[in-house]
Amino acid sequence: MEFTYEIVETVCVLSRQNNGWQKELNLISWNKREPVYDIRTWSPDHSKMGKGVTLSADEMNALKEIINTLD
Repeated sequence: MEFTYEIVETVCVLSRQNNGWQKELNLISWNKREPVYDIRTWSPDHSKMGKGVTLSADEMNALKEIINTLD
């Protein structure tokens, strides 16, 4: 099954590997759906990706609140 994606916004690069791959937080539209927050590794040209996790806006806000309470 094929899928499509569009990186609507690159929020930040979390880390970089020596081979050029980057772990990024992006706002992505998967299969032309409403964009979601997405954390995963990407090849330098964004043609390949690693496994990741997607978060709705509500889930991202909940995560943000939790992170803000950490020391």
